Amino acid sequence: MDIQIGRGKTARRAYGIDEIALVPGTRTLDPSLADTRWRIGGIEREIPIIASAMDGVVDVRMAVLLSQLGAIGVLNLEGIQTRYAEPVSVIERITSVGTSEFVGLMQQVYAEPIKPELIEQRIQEIKSQGGIAAVSATPVGATKYGDIVAKAGADLFFVQATVVSTAHLSPESVTPLNLAQFCQDLPIPVVLGNCVTYEVALNLMKAGAAAVLVGIGPGAACTSRGVLGVGVPQATAVADCAAARDDYYQQTGNYVPVIADGGLITGGDICKCIACGADGVMIGSPFARAQEAPGGGYHWGMATPSPVLPRGTRIRVGTTGTCKQILLGPALLDDGTHNLVGALKTSMGTLGAKNIKEMQQVEVVIAPSLLTEGKVYQKAQHLGMGK
Repeated sequence: MDIQIGRGKTARRAYGIDEIALVPGTRTLDPSLADTRWRIGGIEREIPIIASAMDGVVDVRMAVLLSQLGAIGVLNLEGIQTRYAEPVSVIERITSVGTSEFVGLMQQVYAEPIKPELIEQRIQEIKSQGGIAAVSATPVGATKYGDIVAKAGADLFFVQATVVSTAHLSPESVTPLNLAQFCQDLPIPVVLGNCVTYEVALNLMKAGAAAVLVGIGPGAACTSRGVLGVGVPQATAVADCAAARDDYYQQTGNYVPVIADGGLITGGDICKCIACGADGVMIGSPFARAQEAPGGGYHWGMATPSPVLPRGTRIRVGTTGTCKQILLGPALLDDGTHNLVGALKTSMGTLGAKNIKEMQQVEVVIAPSLLTEGKVYQKAQHLGMGK
């Protein structure tokens, strides 16, 4: 139902993940029976969780480790790893600088040219250790480096920007990336994003996307919503784009996974996104807290180094455990940020969902008091859900 903002302007109510709750049905099942497998670009994974292509989250080591654990890590091809042959000291500079110097340093560090030979080297380093080589670039970067990525043998190519559409207008001097042609010509699956609406998601699927990323501005280090005023809360965005996936499947028989990207911190967040229709999720800050993460307890967004309008900041998330503890447990914390897979399976068991497809069908209610009701002592003592 539309709401009148004022004369001549109406708006549709949209909901965030914190505003909804999942309703148990008539059946429950043992969590060990919950099947969390999914497929993306023809690759089957046991865990429907992808680590974001951010320099504080994924390097070669993390990409390999996440592959071994049953998930996927995406390497940023326009980040530190492909600008510097020895990236460790550069990341140490980023994590050690003061808050007031951060933006200037980032613009300086990311002004170093991307080296095509390092793109090939990083992909081969991941592949040689048995990892899934998933990599990410902006549409401009995809135009420049697509052939190199394919030649190096990458398994998945994520083409990402704050907003991606098939109807991009550019100055006459600039030739925009033809997404449909790119997906057709590249010999590896291409994931496209980000988007938040039914129409754009459907168009990206028609263009040949192997999966679609959903989310604008909800990330922990992202400030796009504040800087640009753009975004749709994740629960509504995921549900709308999932509807596009289902309609596209009915029309073509081609199932294109929808991935909720950004703003997901706890196991409950992941469960609710899948219940809204997502096939998988992409998360950044939870993995930035892993001992193995390259950021050393710091996290910053992909758009942060922009030379003209940084849309992100550096946040300290701390280091709370190993990557395995964060994904598979055992949980060392009481706030829902450890054993994310265990949380998903337990939620599926409570809701009676045997697999991801059944999880997408569970009942959802609007529940703005979900995270505060009865939590007076937790909030007062900064425990559990009160942290």
